[in-house]
Amino acid sequence: MKILLIFAGAAVLIIVCVVVVGALLPKHHVVTRCAFFKASPEKLFALISGSQNWRPEVKSCEVVKDGSGKQFQRETSKRGETILYAIENSQPPSAIVRRIATENLPYGGKWSFTLESARGGTRVRITEDGDVYNPAFRFVSRFILGQTSSLNTYLTALGKAVGEEVKPED
Repeated sequence: MKILLIFAGAAVLIIVCVVVVGALLPKHHVVTRCAFFKASPEKLFALISGSQNWRPEVKSCEVVKDGSGKQFQRETSKRGETILYAIENSQPPSAIVRRIATENLPYGGKWSFTLESARGGTRVRITEDGDVYNPAFRFVSRFILGQTSSLNTYLTALGKAVGEEVKPED
């Protein structure tokens, strides 16, 4: 019984520490990753701005417009989570900004994509300007997953979608 109480106390202490440290971290962050592709800016822009079904973690994605003509991407992950992204700015084939439009998530913000011709190919740069509201999720994002893990996953999947192996970098 004493050992069980020690383990329970240790678990509570760990949870409290995670929440306290997470609460001390800033909610807002800005991180950037980029990768070089042999594919053209037009081909990559079409993938980024269109349906995201080419991404392995996306079960389905539809591009929709509201009554004013504003474009959105509604993604459903393989875990069943649906998120709506508003296309805030689109300058084919060189830039696009996607903002999370779904409310009440533990995170929010936008991704700004820039595509520029470089060395006979295209350099894609993604800047995440985000907020993490939940302190425990903020701790996990910062110390366990890493704040650039989603950007790395996206760039790697984009490479696979055009038949390339890319290495995300700062």
